[in-house]
Amino acid sequence: MIAASLDRASHVELFFTSPRQLPRASRLPGRVVVLDVAFAADGMGTSFAEITRPLIDGLGSRLAAWVDHHDHDRHSDYRGDPRFVLASKSQHGACPEMITPALVETVGPIGSILCHLDLDGLYAAAKWLRGGREPYPGADDDARAIDTRTGSPSLRALRIDHALRARFRDDALKHRIVRHLVAGLPKDDDAAVIAEAADEFVAMATETTRLAGLYQPRGRAVFVDAQHHARGPFDKTDLLLAGQALAAVAIVRHAGYIIIAAGFESGLDFVKLFDLGGGMPTRVSLPEARLDDVLRKLNA
Repeated sequence: MIAASLDRASHVELFFTSPRQLPRASRLPGRVVVLDVAFAADGMGTSFAEITRPLIDGLGSRLAAWVDHHDHDRHSDYRGDPRFVLASKSQHGACPEMITPALVETVGPIGSILCHLDLDGLYAAAKWLRGGREPYPGADDDARAIDTRTGSPSLRALRIDHALRARFRDDALKHRIVRHLVAGLPKDDDAAVIAEAADEFVAMATETTRLAGLYQPRGRAVFVDAQHHARGPFDKTDLLLAGQALAAVAIVRHAGYIIIAAGFESGLDFVKLFDLGGGMPTRVSLPEARLDDVLRKLNA
C-alpha cells in the first residue's frame, strides 16, 4: 500500500510487473489501472493469448484502464474499448505524458495500479495518483528522455533511474520512489534511501565500462557475451548504449537471452524484422538460440 498525503493515493494498492510475468487478476483488488505494461509479444517465447489476455479476461469489468505506448499488432483489437488508451512508441516516447487529469477523472476511483517496474512505469503510477499532475515540472520530459535514451534528463531523474537500476529487484525501493514522487520530492527518508541506492550504481558502471571494451564486430552490429565475461552486476542499458556508439546495433548475451538495441531515431524496427508481433521497435530480448538468425537478418 502506498501511503501518501493525497487521499487518492492512500487507498490504492500498487503492484509492479513486466509484460511477460503478469500477476493473476485475483491478486489485484478493486478496479484496476494498468500503466506502461506492453502486451506480450508472440515472438519472444511468450504470447498475448497465454500472458496478456488471461489478465484482461480475468479482470473483466474491474479493468478500469490500460494505458500503454509500446507497439503491438493486437492494439487494433481494443480500438473500440474506451478502457484501452494505447499508442505506439513513435506517438508517445513514454507513458506518463498519456496520463491527463481528464483521463484520471473519467476513470474514477480505483483500488489498484499495476505498472511496469522501470522509471517510466513508476512515474506513470505517481502521476495517476496525483490526479494526472506531474510530480514536478518537467517530469514527463524526464520520463521520455530516460525511456527513449534521447535528450537530457534532469539530475533528479537520473538519480532515480540509477537507483532503480542498481536495485532492480527491490520492490520496497520502488514503493519509496512512487511515494516520494507523489509527495513532490521532499527531502525526507525516502530521498536519502534513493540517493544511497543511486550511489551503488557507480560500481555497476565500472563493470559496464569493462564489458563495453569486449564488444566484437558482427557485420552491422557489435556483440558482447556478458553471460560469459561478467564479473559482477552491470547495467544492460548503458552497455547497449556503449555498443551503439560503435555500430548501428548492439547485442548483449546474458542469462540465456540476447538483448538487441539500436538508437530510438535509427529507423530500425526489430518487432517487424524478427516477426515478434509487439514490443519496443528498437530494443528487444530473444532466446540466445536465435543469435545466428538475428545476425543473418541484420546483415542480409
